[in-house]
This record gives sequence, C-alpha cells and structure tokens, in this order.
Amino acid sequence: MKNSSARTVTMRTHNLCKCYLICLLLLLCSNISAVEGKYNLVISRTSQELKVMDGKQVVKLFHIAYGKGGNGAKRKLGDEKTPLGVYKIVKFKGDSRFHYFMQLDYPNLLDAWYGYKNKVISAIEFKNITTAIKHDKVAPQDTKLGGYIGIHGLGDTTEQKLAIHSEINWTQGCIALTNEEINDLKKYVGIGTRVIINE
Repeated sequence: MKNSSARTVTMRTHNLCKCYLICLLLLLCSNISAVEGKYNLVISRTSQELKVMDGKQVVKLFHIAYGKGGNGAKRKLGDEKTPLGVYKIVKFKGDSRFHYFMQLDYPNLLDAWYGYKNKVISAIEFKNITTAIKHDKVAPQDTKLGGYIGIHGLGDTTEQKLAIHSEINWTQGCIALTNEEINDLKKYVGIGTRVIINE
C-alpha cells in the first residue's frame, strides 16, 4: 500500500513538473510574440503610475488607480486585485461604461498555472487556457480566475469621481485613468502592445 501511494504521489509530482515546464515554454514563446509596436506600457502599483516607454525612454506618464484588493498578484475571481506580470492588449471597446476599455490577455500562462496548482481551476480549464494562448487567442474569461481585466477611463465624470480617482484605488482589478488620459493613451497602443505590471 505504501509503495502504491508513494508511486501515485511521484506520478502526480512528475505530471505537475511536466505541466510547469510546458507552461514556461509557452510563456516564453508568447512573450516573444507579444513584443509588437513601438511602445511598451510599464505600470507600477506602488507609485500608481503608468509609463509609456520607448525603449528606456519615458514618453508619457499617467497617474492610475488600480484594484481595491490591495497588494499581491490576482489569483481568483472576486479578489479585486490587479494582476502582476507581463500581458498584452488584445481588444478595444469604445462603447464601454468606463468610456474606453483596453482588454489585457489575463489570465496568462503563469496565472493559469497558479490557478491549477492552487486548485482554483480544473485540469481541463488549465488546458483550455493554455491551448487558447498557444493559438494566439484570448483565454477563457469565465473561469474562477476571473477575466475582462484591462485599462479603462472613468465613464460619466463628476467632481466626486475625480476626487475618488485621485485618492483611492477603487477598481475591481482593472487599471483606471481619466477619460482624457485614456484618449491620450490610445495614440501609443495597438493590439499586441506589451503591458508590464509591477508591484
């Protein structure tokens, strides 16, 4: 009995390591293909800044608000945290209630790996996410990891909203700018623009 259970644990560990290696390889490949366009966006949650970067040069700097869930990486739906890591812009929505929405490719492979490892998503969901990413498609947005994370404006703007935005991290996981700033940011980004989110 002991040998049988030890063999099962060894097999599971081997399979997890194999999944992890595949995930890392796919992540490396997806990061290479994500480097498109002239500019990258670098976001610091600590300093509440979004920098438009041309190589090492800062072209534009914006104040942001982010997820009210606080520090640490986003790990599941409803934690109200902004993801940490490397993403890319995959979709634009001009008729958003937040004025304008730039969707990121969250969850990425690393998010999916942690979700699977922490039993937030199933093996099938992990496979569906990795398959979508491998084929350069948007990962499923309806798992317990959450989805529809992006950069957006404020929508209908009032003095109170502007005051809250300047003082508080108020989003459910997205990155927010004012409407004027998101309009300005549009000039620098396209589908595939890389977005690096740091603590």
